[in-house]
Amino acid sequence: MPRLCQTEGLSEDQQEILKAVRQFVDEKIIPVAQELEHKDEYPTEIVEGLKELGIFGLMIPEEYDGLGESLLTYALCVEEIARGWMSVSGVINTHFIVAYMLMKHGTEEQKKKYLPRMATGEVRGAFSMSEPGLGSDVSAVATKATKTDDGGYSITGQKMWLTNGGSSTLVAVLVKTDEGADSVYKNMTTFLVEKEAGFGETAQGVTVPGKIDKMGYKGIDTTEMIFEGHVIGADQILGGEPGKGFFQMMDGVEVGRVNVAARACGLAWRGFELGIDYAQQRETFGKPIAQHQAVLFRLAEMATKVETAHTMMVRAARLKDTGQRMDVEAGMAKMVASEYANEVVEDSFRIHGGYGYSKEYEIERIMREVKFMLIGEGTSDIQKMIIGKSMLKDYKLKA
Repeated sequence: MPRLCQTEGLSEDQQEILKAVRQFVDEKIIPVAQELEHKDEYPTEIVEGLKELGIFGLMIPEEYDGLGESLLTYALCVEEIARGWMSVSGVINTHFIVAYMLMKHGTEEQKKKYLPRMATGEVRGAFSMSEPGLGSDVSAVATKATKTDDGGYSITGQKMWLTNGGSSTLVAVLVKTDEGADSVYKNMTTFLVEKEAGFGETAQGVTVPGKIDKMGYKGIDTTEMIFEGHVIGADQILGGEPGKGFFQMMDGVEVGRVNVAARACGLAWRGFELGIDYAQQRETFGKPIAQHQAVLFRLAEMATKVETAHTMMVRAARLKDTGQRMDVEAGMAKMVASEYANEVVEDSFRIHGGYGYSKEYEIERIMREVKFMLIGEGTSDIQKMIIGKSMLKDYKLKA
């Protein structure tokens, strides 16, 4: 058995789940990924298959009809799925973040209302924090929820970069609310917005214009969302209490960074597989190019990066499962995995030579997909700020 991306200490249940997911990826995703990606076609049959496997409810507790698995199990499944086609792992990710936020911060009524249907995939989640002029400055959120006379709210503004923006039916949306707090971060609230799947006006005062055309990450629907006086009840505030949205979202982003790290690990893993396979088939000067020292050394470096990224991702997931704060570990895992994935995939592309530039070869698709890992859930620069500030705090000079 190949030794890369093996995880020690897994239970029999975890091993069986991963085995089933890997078989699904090899048989149902990899054979069709190229065609669907080039057509920018939504992977409907793949998504239905993942529903049957229980992936949509993997971490949702059994009392809400989920499988009750750990973040580690989920992250390892994401790694496997991204190895097949990264876009499919994106279908799962934002759905999972919304489910996680409901599990951790929702009222009991909200959990009962949404989690059982999210576990089956009947309700599909999307996560909306970013805006057209926002970037990494979450404090600059401009979309606003204004309180109405009947105790509800009216939301107006424009959100950006919603993965599953069209196919989702429940969106966790971060907006500005005037709670009279002395901090901008305490004047933000997360609303659970219900809508119809599709494009156009998908709910009263909610418009999803259409898919954003992207260089990669195709098949999946990435969209804007425009609010024009969307009327919503106070009972749709996540947790039932306004002013806690920023902290709820950051908790979701923390697990989202583990997810992006897992996706990057899957891309690096697949890039290595493609590179080492091609290097043993392609011959120059009378022998496979894998036997040339320059290529052999490149393969050794690629394998080491794949293993390093996987190990850091697993550590971050396991730490989150203990309930500890792990913003630094999540940031480290996300940064290393995304940077190494880009390096490994580019090395595989170089090994393929001219054929790597052809759409006939899988590495061409992965080259475009892996770039998203550099910016998804915060750039490496953002991770460095989080890590660096924490290190200064931990290693502060003593007077």
